Amino acid sequence: MQEVYGTHWVNTKNTAVAMGYFDGIHIGHQFLIEQMKEYAQKNNLDKAVFTFTKTVKLGHKGKDILSIYQKVNIIKNMGVDLFYSPDFLEFAGLTPQQFVDDVLIKSMGAKAVFCGESFCFGKNRAGNVQVLKELCSTRGVEVFIVPTVELDGVTVSSSEIRTALENGDIQKANRMLGRPYSIDLEVVHGKKLGRTLGTPTINQIFPNSMCTPKEGVYVTVTEVNGERYASATGFGNRPTVNGDSLSCETTLADFDGDLYKKNIKVEFYTYLYPTHKFENVQQLKEMIEDALEKSCRYTKENKLI
Repeated sequence: MQEVYGTHWVNTKNTAVAMGYFDGIHIGHQFLIEQMKEYAQKNNLDKAVFTFTKTVKLGHKGKDILSIYQKVNIIKNMGVDLFYSPDFLEFAGLTPQQFVDDVLIKSMGAKAVFCGESFCFGKNRAGNVQVLKELCSTRGVEVFIVPTVELDGVTVSSSEIRTALENGDIQKANRMLGRPYSIDLEVVHGKKLGRTLGTPTINQIFPNSMCTPKEGVYVTVTEVNGERYASATGFGNRPTVNGDSLSCETTLADFDGDLYKKNIKVEFYTYLYPTHKFENVQQLKEMIEDALEKSCRYTKENKLI
């Protein structure tokens, strides 16, 4: 998959383009991309995704569910040929007509575009799907408006997933995502309390740009060098040891090794219990051991590893 991060690039191939921010790449996004792929294959076009990166806060977008690293890998694994993701500020000042002419047609080589019903584009979000159809119809570009996907009577959306994460409803988030909610972040040094308790942990810090789950303890699965390990993850400010910042700390079953400075993937499966300030670190150790035992049982029963 080719990755492009600027609008001055000129494609030499014709494409079908799926457009959107694709935060989370949930089952609604996946349906849209699959529709694009099917059309591209039938019409001998390259399969392209138009998205963008954010270097400024956008009022119409919440915090990210995925890192850019995760987004690229998920879309790559979907069999897309071109991942096109310029900075939002690079095209934010374009009129709807300029966006169609300069970005979609001139740069991306679009012959067909696919988007959701609420897609907006152009300066101050002046363009909607009707404007898109009008502009593209005179330029030989087909437009396909893909309907939203519902789950249990609720429209699948990134905002619904964020709310589910904030409420600790991991199962709902996972069903909407079509895969386990996960983080894939660098392991950093913590207070090394886990080693003194005999339960060494890996510490990961969420960037400010990413949304976070409800504070508490979770059943998770951690992937290291292609191997999957049952694990328990605590997300919070570590009240027992007077923590003053949010940290994500994961204890792996049957693993001993140094993962410092490595990007490690942790998948979340279910919420166990809220964070709690224990009277001493021995009680904290017992809680960690209990959470890990529950995780081992859960992952075995659900054949996750």
